[in-house]
Amino acid sequence: MTEPDETKEPEWKRKQRLARIFGDELPETTQDERDDTAESEESTSDRWLKSQVPPHHGG
Repeated sequence: MTEPDETKEPEWKRKQRLARIFGDELPETTQDERDDTAESEESTSDRWLKSQVPPHHGG
């Protein structure tokens, strides 16, 4: 069985075409690498974890 000609396009072109159709699946950076998630914004899990620390352990 012969594969269609579309499979012979360069990888970069295929990725560009798929990104145009479906959008970027993954961001370039992860959430913890970005500056917009400064330490002033605590997640719910961080607040819960800090609330579980016994007083004699500091906090």
